[in-house]
Amino acid sequence: MTSPRTPKVVCTLPTYNEAENVLPLARALLALGENFQVLVIDDNSPDGTWKLVAEAAEREPRLHLLHRTTDKGRGAAGRAGFVRALEMGADVVVEMDADFSHQPHFVPRMIERLERSGPGIGPQVGLVLGSRAVHGGSDAERGPLRRLITFFANLYIRIVLGVPVRDCNSGFRCWRRSTLEAIRVSESFSKGPAIVQELLFKTARAKIGIAEVGIEFIERQRGQSTLTLRILIRGYTTVLQLRWMALRGKL
Repeated sequence: MTSPRTPKVVCTLPTYNEAENVLPLARALLALGENFQVLVIDDNSPDGTWKLVAEAAEREPRLHLLHRTTDKGRGAAGRAGFVRALEMGADVVVEMDADFSHQPHFVPRMIERLERSGPGIGPQVGLVLGSRAVHGGSDAERGPLRRLITFFANLYIRIVLGVPVRDCNSGFRCWRRSTLEAIRVSESFSKGPAIVQELLFKTARAKIGIAEVGIEFIERQRGQSTLTLRILIRGYTTVLQLRWMALRGKL
């Protein structure tokens, strides 16, 4: 009897001004196993993030760079990263932030849930979320007001989109290759962080199983976030757009 093949895992890291974080994070991910590769998708960061990655990739064949100078934005970068990861032959695609708020040591647990099914575990799924809102998950470093806002934001998304997920805003995810192909990830349209909700909604509508694994979310220690109130508001209006498109049969 032959042993199951070890899946090829590609970890995608969309970056913008993450020079302080990107290489330590890439090293931590590559240390998880020989079957892991890291793909950095950088939007021509002024701080030279892409240059650091390009230089390191010359010494590390499992580190890859997608340097983008046009069509910038979190959503476009995420889409480009997924497409390139599939072209690289990934069986599993991990997406995560590049600031260490998503910790690498949770990745094997998420992949294990993606690959397992059966009594006491649940059915096979095509997407696993690293979740702050289920047993074992936490968002302890944020104050009560931030946690309250996060709670109501998730409630809003669950109601509008009807997705069976507690942490709808989580951008820490493990995807089965077949899931990304089924939802036609190359055709995603969100320019900003709302790509997280778009792909979650499309996965739920395709009746692909989704699971959540508890993770500890921590605030970034180095660098500055590019997320603004305007971007957040635009993302929540995109949620309404997604529901309207679905009702009109345009999604």
